[in-house]
Amino acid sequence: MKTIAAFDHGTFRSMPLIAILRNQHLEQIAPLVSSISDGGFHALEITMNSPRAVDQIRAAISCAPEKTMIGAGTVTTLEELEDAHQAGAAFIVTPVVVPEIITECVRRGLPIFPGAFTPSEIHTAHRLGATMVKLFPAHRLGSGYLRDIKAPLSSIPILATGGITPENIGDYTQAGAEGFGIGSPLFSKEHIAAQDWNWLRNRAAQFCSAWSSTRN
Repeated sequence: MKTIAAFDHGTFRSMPLIAILRNQHLEQIAPLVSSISDGGFHALEITMNSPRAVDQIRAAISCAPEKTMIGAGTVTTLEELEDAHQAGAAFIVTPVVVPEIITECVRRGLPIFPGAFTPSEIHTAHRLGATMVKLFPAHRLGSGYLRDIKAPLSSIPILATGGITPENIGDYTQAGAEGFGIGSPLFSKEHIAAQDWNWLRNRAAQFCSAWSSTRN
């Protein structure tokens, strides 16, 4: 049986991008994971509102490269947290601030990325022990909003999620984002339906290259 990859903070800091897999089919998980990993991603999130999400998490873990971390997203209840953790999820992502999920993840030593939008929500999630706070949906008010948030809350690490593209990732990095969650701008329904895994691999590499260029 394959050893489940624990969350490695150093590996994540080297490429702090989380690919968000939502509503994919179980049989597509292996090529999706392979393409994204080959493109440079080290973290993939499978949302718990996907069909057979627990099976997808297990399948992703079984085929992921050694340093690729598989987590669970859209976790909104303690039951979903338990199911995801039992399946082997290395980290947890929520769409909103759910205090009991954050505190339980902290108790278990499980990295937690709770979704928040307002300054109060962001501060609350951080105070409860969030690994990073997911600013979602980031694109609704843009990178300027993040810059305003980071002025008084500069010590809170932010994972900008929603509408992130290779073209704007530099703006969010300059505004203070330390990481990114990337869903539909990465996963083209057309190309996935066509099983164009080379396109997906190249698209993932575009995101990784765009982020790396902001650091140089």
